[in-house]
Amino acid sequence: MADTATVSATAPPAGVMEGKTRKRPASHEDGSSRRKRKKARQDDADLDTEAGLNRAFARMDGQLVADHIAQKTSRFGSDLSSIELSDLYISANAIKDTTSFEKARSLDNLPEFLECFSEAPGKLEEASKQQGSPHTIIIAGAGLRATDLVRAVRKFQKKGNPVAKLFAKHFKVEEQVAFLKKNRTGIAVGTPQRLIDLIENEALSLQCLTRVVIDASHIDQKKRGIMDMRETMMPLVRMLSRKELKEKFTDAEKPVELMLY
Repeated sequence: MADTATVSATAPPAGVMEGKTRKRPASHEDGSSRRKRKKARQDDADLDTEAGLNRAFARMDGQLVADHIAQKTSRFGSDLSSIELSDLYISANAIKDTTSFEKARSLDNLPEFLECFSEAPGKLEEASKQQGSPHTIIIAGAGLRATDLVRAVRKFQKKGNPVAKLFAKHFKVEEQVAFLKKNRTGIAVGTPQRLIDLIENEALSLQCLTRVVIDASHIDQKKRGIMDMRETMMPLVRMLSRKELKEKFTDAEKPVELMLY
């Protein structure tokens, strides 16, 4: 993980026996293996499959998050040029530090997390007058998880202000386009590629957006989160690096906050 402690690579001097240097051909390999095992242990300690959480994200500040995203982008975007990879880079300045939130990043605590990092928590229940223009977008790795997230934030749903379900599971894109064009919504929950599709066909507006929340801590039984699979990580970073979003993340007057939950 991005916050794994650095282990010294300096090998101890070789032993001496009867005036001759004793070779230790396996020392470098053993040291490397030990470092890999130590890193694995540290990573596994953060992966709580029973709770379905990767607890490492709770300790990551903006720079560590940016480094982690860049590392995953480079890994899954190995077919991209250096210029293409740089276009997908998310600056640490765009990422809000949420390490002050001490509770587990579970479904039950998501509403409190949103309230904690909102200047006016009461406005989470509101929606703009413009149809299809949420103030909050929550990004999930899969439709089933997105369904759970929709339930988790229903306390902010009011009459005439439903939570938008913007993911592929059981929903056709045409249905979501029609929904966004007819309804005001304050919070939208979706998967990366479907969100991209809805932005590109101008059904989903970013005009009133104030925050983007990535459901980063959630992991499945195989210990994989949204950033651990190419099919979710690459659409995610492509969405976050869209010109209109990048500009909003670094806007000097009214920036859109990018947070990892």
